[in-house]
Amino acid sequence: MDNKTRTIHITKALSSSMIVELFDEYPNLEEITCSPSVYNRTSRKYIEALSELGINVKKKYKWGAKSRSDNLELYILKLSDEGMSAREISNRLEIPLNRVYYLLRKGKASFNNRQRKHDHDEVKRLKGEGLKPKEISEKLDIPLRTVYYILNKK
Repeated sequence: MDNKTRTIHITKALSSSMIVELFDEYPNLEEITCSPSVYNRTSRKYIEALSELGINVKKKYKWGAKSRSDNLELYILKLSDEGMSAREISNRLEIPLNRVYYLLRKGKASFNNRQRKHDHDEVKRLKGEGLKPKEISEKLDIPLRTVYYILNKK
């Protein structure tokens, strides 16, 4: 029996047997808090009955750990903007690569995580200068099929 406790937090939907147990254990109970999902699963009749007895049942948000990545997220975005790859950022900050990708996506950063074997911009620039695909292939020493792929890619 706990005479001092006035507020408790529950993690299961209220039932009649649970309410009786709570009255036995906490005679001076004034408030019951729970997550929104638990609140929605609790019968309205129980909530109204407890209210008539002077016990408020409330939804309580923001349980759990607070985000600690605000400054880290900004720093990772800055490094990404400077041209560092996700792997380089991961190695530099000694954090998991998945965490770097998560924070980049969360910050809506535009990043290219795919290494290209051939310089697509160079192929397109040469095409713009009037070279034919076969000439580009020979000049850059890449397969002709790859040149066609790059030029036809949208």
